[in-house]
Amino acid sequence: MDTTVPATDVHRVLPRDEWVKTLPQTIVASCVLLLDAEDRILLLRYAEGQPGVGLWGLPGGMLDHGEDPVGAACRELHEETGIGLDRAPRLIGYDHRADVKGTGPVIDFYYHGGRLAPGQTVRRSDEHDLDGLFALAELESIPLSTPLPVLTALHRAALTGTVVCLREGLPH
Repeated sequence: MDTTVPATDVHRVLPRDEWVKTLPQTIVASCVLLLDAEDRILLLRYAEGQPGVGLWGLPGGMLDHGEDPVGAACRELHEETGIGLDRAPRLIGYDHRADVKGTGPVIDFYYHGGRLAPGQTVRRSDEHDLDGLFALAELESIPLSTPLPVLTALHRAALTGTVVCLREGLPH
């Protein structure tokens, strides 16, 4: 005679496809830091009609479905500047932000794409209306989409060959 009694306090295990739907959704983006011979950073200004109009930031954007961060960095750089890299960019940092404008968590991957060739031209996408090369000291008075502490940490990482881990835009 079987005297076992079904347990009533056991948590049921969801099938994997249902469990995955319960996980937090995170936006992932990749950006590229390019320097010139004077260690100035290439930035692009968002054009009229774009989120962030008038703000300056690094070339980059969100990953497409199935795309990896390195691939997205190279694609976005080419789409936004017309610049193609002759080798894979080097990871110099990432930033985890818990909630961006009420959309939830974002992870930004940052890559160093190397140095711009002398006289390198930038072929901007319609997303941007200006491009420029900036020394860190010049950025204190410029409206930025990528905060100055992030750009400063990434600039240092690019020059020293290190990787910076950021949380909410601050080195951690």
